[in-house]
Amino acid sequence: MEILMTVRKIASICTMGANASALEKEIGPEQFPVNEHYFGLVNFGNTCYCNSVLQALYFCRPFREKVLAYKVSDERRFQNIRRVVFVYIQGRDAQQIGSHPHFKPSQTFLFPVSIRMRVKKLPMILALHLKRFKYMDQLHRYTKLSYRVVFPLELRLFNTSGDATNPDRMYDLVAVVVHCGSGPNRGHYITIVKSHGFWLLFDDDIVEKIDAQAIEEFYGLTSDISKNSESGYILFYQSRD
Repeated sequence: MEILMTVRKIASICTMGANASALEKEIGPEQFPVNEHYFGLVNFGNTCYCNSVLQALYFCRPFREKVLAYKVSDERRFQNIRRVVFVYIQGRDAQQIGSHPHFKPSQTFLFPVSIRMRVKKLPMILALHLKRFKYMDQLHRYTKLSYRVVFPLELRLFNTSGDATNPDRMYDLVAVVVHCGSGPNRGHYITIVKSHGFWLLFDDDIVEKIDAQAIEEFYGLTSDISKNSESGYILFYQSRD
């Protein structure tokens, strides 16, 4: 058993090395970044989501640098590592049931309410989690929302508070975790990342170079929300300053 496990590990390392070598040849030695290597992660069984998120976080350079600079002997320093901030920004119209203190308890009224969220401090790494799964009462289960969401390569948030410290901060898209499939309980996860000016697709242990135009394939569908699709799920943006 130990010999078999050792052989599998060696085979995995050789596979990753072969993929990396092929990618370096495709990019070209003159354009390949110095001291940078691109390796996939082996899927040990339903670990594609973990693999995809880890790849996305690794290519968020501020996050990577903070983790690499961490020293185990200094526990306080670990607490100060810049966390990836997940911001869920949503504006919606709603109706709320309420009652006036001068009215009887049996008298309730509906009145329109506008609910919104504003950002006071914009983070270095901005992660936006798209709502791709929704519980459907008529089906008694969750279903995937494959509708088309065009996420920009450059982003500026306009729903900041009046006292925001850096309201003009600009962001660049650096990674996207993509869900492939027709439902939340089936499918596969991959990730696309931007590194040194070009885009890479990580599918577990497979790494490929893609064109920037290929990102449009992960926007979602324009019609049926229940069809199989490759849809952007988590977007990672990095600040320019």
